[in-house]
Amino acid sequence: MTSTMTSTKRSSFGEEFMNNFKNRNPGEIEFHQAVHEVTESLLNFIEDNPKYKNAKILERMSEPERIIIFRVPWVDDKGEIQVNRGYRVEMNSAIGPYKGGLRFHPTVNLSILKFLAFEQVFKNSLTTLPMGGGKGGSDFDPKQKTDGEVMRFCQSFMTELSKHIGPNTDVPAGDIGVGGREIGFLFGQYKRLRNEFTGVLTGKGREWGGSLIRPEATGYGTVYFADEMLRTRNDSFKGKIVTVSGSGNVAQFTTEKVNELGGKVVTLSDSSGFIHDPDGIDAEKLKFVMRLKNIKRGRIEEYAKKFGAEYYANERPWKIKCDVALPCATQNEINKQEAELLIKNGCICVSEGANMPSTPDAVDVYLKNKILYGPGKAANAGGVSVSGLEMSQNSLRMSWTREEVDGHLKRIMQDIHTTCVKYGKTKDGFINYMDGANIGGFVKVAEAMLAQGLV
Repeated sequence: MTSTMTSTKRSSFGEEFMNNFKNRNPGEIEFHQAVHEVTESLLNFIEDNPKYKNAKILERMSEPERIIIFRVPWVDDKGEIQVNRGYRVEMNSAIGPYKGGLRFHPTVNLSILKFLAFEQVFKNSLTTLPMGGGKGGSDFDPKQKTDGEVMRFCQSFMTELSKHIGPNTDVPAGDIGVGGREIGFLFGQYKRLRNEFTGVLTGKGREWGGSLIRPEATGYGTVYFADEMLRTRNDSFKGKIVTVSGSGNVAQFTTEKVNELGGKVVTLSDSSGFIHDPDGIDAEKLKFVMRLKNIKRGRIEEYAKKFGAEYYANERPWKIKCDVALPCATQNEINKQEAELLIKNGCICVSEGANMPSTPDAVDVYLKNKILYGPGKAANAGGVSVSGLEMSQNSLRMSWTREEVDGHLKRIMQDIHTTCVKYGKTKDGFINYMDGANIGGFVKVAEAMLAQGLV
């Protein structure tokens, strides 16, 4: 009877919280999804620790501390004025300055950025580094734009954003559509406006305050985390067939690290489709992909034409048989049916290089079948971890070697894994990394919020 009453009480708290949350944020589907996933993991923990419930920590964490929305006018190469919308969601600063990327993509809206900022709070907490959570961007599309157009847009965007950020306030980074070129233009404009050279952005060029292996960090970290998960079952990447989605920065360095650890990546993708190369995407083929995507900005179909691989237009790679799946493209790219197909085809491990790439139904499939599943907030925390290390190097006015940074990154990913095991291990020995990451990330922020009072 007591167990039933407790379960009913927890269910009632969860339903009441989610109903109130959705009423405050109508129509923001991606944000609803992210908060619901965390809430499901935290219900029992919060009921067992009523101080968090009484202080309404979850309610406060799901409400951004600040949202900045602004217009971004700029002039294209034809001399015509264009207008985009800019955003910065400053979600939580309980454990450090806001930290999170800027995304330039036509799909950017407030719901997506609030979901990403909310996830960032937990991810940054897990890194063990003193960083709060934020996210920002614009509906501007840098594709098919000239360098001059991208520069003028970035200068206009930063003219407004510079009023709200700083090395001890909010430190943005790159994300989809914001690479080294964009970070350079943004940093240059900030420096011009503020007349100071500070570590206000991460992902900077190596020659002007950037950190070694920052471009590699998210991909490397995703593979390091997957490797730690495999080790819990006395396994490794050696000889494993690996499917990777995406073909940008994260996917490229995920592939590089899998190769280094003895696995074989057989797929890459972009928004137009995916390629399947059963022989594996080795170092030479990967160099071609890097030139194709980073310099030519071409489509992945060109890989198939050059190397004789299969190309599947307007499809995703999850029907290809694999041992390990590493989704590195975008949110909700693996649905329930694709997750079931992964399991059917023998996949034993999913480690998320992208943010929330698996739908809730897909996650349920992973957990039901008790495969190794590393959620994005844990598995892809390598990028923001090295961003944090870049902030440290900027503060110290010094640079660390590649080996030093990579060593720090690997230790951080191992520490994140340890936290997930601590809070996610069930009585039967199964490790629910989703619960472990959510609870582990929550505790550090929640304790800081309690200590700081009503902020």
